[in-house]
Amino acid sequence: MQLTVLERGPNKIVIEVDGEGHTLCNLLEAVLLEDDDVEIASYNISHPLVSKPIITVKTRGNKSPEAALKEAVKKILERGSLLRKEFEKAFKG
Repeated sequence: MQLTVLERGPNKIVIEVDGEGHTLCNLLEAVLLEDDDVEIASYNISHPLVSKPIITVKTRGNKSPEAALKEAVKKILERGSLLRKEFEKAFKG
């Protein structure tokens, strides 16, 4: 995965994500939208076979879009860890 910042402002960032598709982008968008400081979180994949996802995050000004992204990724990792633990518990014995 490679990230390229296409646009950056005080309350908005646009990032191109090489090597990912709807699975990661949809999850990231959903978790970002749980944040009250995030005004807009969206992604676009122009063509699933040849284009790279473009993620746009706009905040209300209380938090930078970079901070919102970092928090969202942290939440995703924590939830993934919890899910793994629940699977391990469910499939023991």
